[in-house]
Amino acid sequence: MGAVVVAVLGLGLVDSLISNPEYRWQTVGEYLFDPRVISGVGWTLLLTAGAMLIGIALALTIAIMRMGTNPILRGVAWVYIWFFRGTPVYTQLVFWGLITILYRRITVGIPFTNVTFFSVDSEMIFTALVAALLGLGLNEGAYLSEIVRAGLNSVDKGQWEAATALGMKRGTVLRRIIIPQAMRVIVPPTGNETISMLKTTSLVLAVPFMLELTFVTNAIGNLTFLPVPLLIVAAIWYLFITSILMVGQRYLEAYYGRGFDGEKPSGRRMRGMSRRQQAILAAGTVQADPNLDVTP
Repeated sequence: MGAVVVAVLGLGLVDSLISNPEYRWQTVGEYLFDPRVISGVGWTLLLTAGAMLIGIALALTIAIMRMGTNPILRGVAWVYIWFFRGTPVYTQLVFWGLITILYRRITVGIPFTNVTFFSVDSEMIFTALVAALLGLGLNEGAYLSEIVRAGLNSVDKGQWEAATALGMKRGTVLRRIIIPQAMRVIVPPTGNETISMLKTTSLVLAVPFMLELTFVTNAIGNLTFLPVPLLIVAAIWYLFITSILMVGQRYLEAYYGRGFDGEKPSGRRMRGMSRRQQAILAAGTVQADPNLDVTP
């Protein structure tokens, strides 16, 4: 009975979308591949990719700082996360948009002295694109750092002990042993954050950055007095890009999830491992990847 109700409601929704002339599907088709819209899609993808790269680099750094033993570095990491998670991203974008007013020139020198190494007009550095990327990337880094920290903490501490016993340095252990296994936990929420970032780029109007998809379609809609069809155009592009990202996320999850299904490596797989990998596996601490090189 429930399936019948859902089917009827679904058919009713489809019928309303097709039969209601106010959606103006002809206009949607006319502007779907408009050069201005395509350009907006490109800028949106650039903002998404750039902000996520900044966020991931910061997240790895901040997560490692929080897990370290240096109290100063741990304190700095905690303050960073506290501030950027505690303030709205729109407010942060507005701030970055006003940075050239707050700081007319960027000067590098020795504090509290007249010694200056170089000075440059801030408008030459903080363009609208740079401000948008910094605002999005710094905010995203705070959220991703907690995801990375959770992933690193999910790896059994015995991994560190076994790898250290084999003479591996801390950096090598992180890069070759811990992070590859933590990716199984890190990838799913990072994929969600990437999809969320795709839509968060619509807030860069606060900078102001006026080339991304939402602003462009809204501008065309206001110009033609047809806001609904242009909103549908933007929605279609967002759904298309999101679908591609979801497929990519699925394959990444499958890739990094190998070896965590409880199966023991076959004899052929064991023969493909280095002695160090076999030793760590024998210690019961790593479900190793045969392609993983753990040589320090």
